[in-house]
Amino acid sequence: MNAKVFWIFGILQSISLGVIIFLIFRSLNIIKGESIIGLDTHILLSITFPLFLLLVEYVMFTKK
Repeated sequence: MNAKVFWIFGILQSISLGVIIFLIFRSLNIIKGESIIGLDTHILLSITFPLFLLLVEYVMFTKK
């Protein structure tokens, strides 16, 4: 039961964090008026950072 709850909320947390990161970079580009960071970097950071965070949380969860 605990593992199912972990995966449900962990995935939801990672998705929301990825969306927040993407929107922050997008708003920085809109404020500046030109492309500071490319779209490929937006997507890469929006996927890899939450995924890494989920993996670290999983390692911590399994150690308990």
